[in-house]
Amino acid sequence: MKNQISAYDVARQAGVSQSTVSRVLNNYPHIKEATRKKVLVAIEELGFTRDEIARSLASKKTRTIGLIVGDITNPFFSESAKVITKKAQKLNYNVILCNTDHNEIQLEKDIQTLKGKRVDGIIIASADKDNQKISTLFDQGFPVVLYNSIMQHDKANYIAVNNYKGARLAVEHLFNLNHRNIGYIAGPSKYLTTHFRNLGFKNALEEFGVEINKQYVYQGEFSYNEVYQFTKKVLRLKNRPTCFFATSDQMAFAVLDAASSENISIPDELSVIGFDDVDLAKNEFIGLTTITQPKERMATLALENLISLIEESEEMDSPLQIILEPDLVIRKTTSICHK
Repeated sequence: MKNQISAYDVARQAGVSQSTVSRVLNNYPHIKEATRKKVLVAIEELGFTRDEIARSLASKKTRTIGLIVGDITNPFFSESAKVITKKAQKLNYNVILCNTDHNEIQLEKDIQTLKGKRVDGIIIASADKDNQKISTLFDQGFPVVLYNSIMQHDKANYIAVNNYKGARLAVEHLFNLNHRNIGYIAGPSKYLTTHFRNLGFKNALEEFGVEINKQYVYQGEFSYNEVYQFTKKVLRLKNRPTCFFATSDQMAFAVLDAASSENISIPDELSVIGFDDVDLAKNEFIGLTTITQPKERMATLALENLISLIEESEEMDSPLQIILEPDLVIRKTTSICHK
């Protein structure tokens, strides 16, 4: 059996020290380009593959992180995951992606699986506000950053947008367009993200003196098909809403889909506003008016702060809690209500 090539063999072939080989493998700066090239040539010639298991045992780090999302088919999560994985690769970290389908039992299983694989830390992009498994991770000091989620825990690290303000911006925009019969795709309040959006929506309506018709409100899980069927039913009412605010762009697309199936013109007969500003919302054939989340900045901050938690030897004095500001982006799906 052929002996496995080691870093020692690469060093001898390149005429450098083993520590230099290690620095090249880990993309350390301040290495002469000629030296780096000699090491890379030696690696290629010998067919060297680094033993990641031995390396992780020696360093007690696997350079692997977990990323848990609620629904990978939601463009917000898939676009965010792309940013995180791409930037992680540049920092020599691998990413294990888990999808929970907004199921808390599956979330807890995924956390257990990731810890079993000895990941160095976890980014969690969708979670119940009272999840005890995540609370335990924070209590234990395990590196965790919540992304687009908030938990009321004194050690919680999170990156999120001001969801309360975002919902108020949406209602204010619709009110200024003379809409008073407002449909609302709320989603479940068990997530603090939607809880604050619901609170912002409710308080804005009260401030503007607008009453909400409970028939117009969807509070189930974020299911495209369920929102589609709910919207069709509401649009068939004799006194139907003149607009919808959906607390995610994906659900706003379901509303647009349902309106199209009922031959209702957007925005002349129905205005629609979403929340997230995913890439598809910018498509010229859709042009969704929406509340934007700076997802690339949020994803970058989540990753950078997680790696800081992993690599810092001392516990931080206070948790990382970052709230970014939303903006209203007006496109083609909202207009003045003449009804």
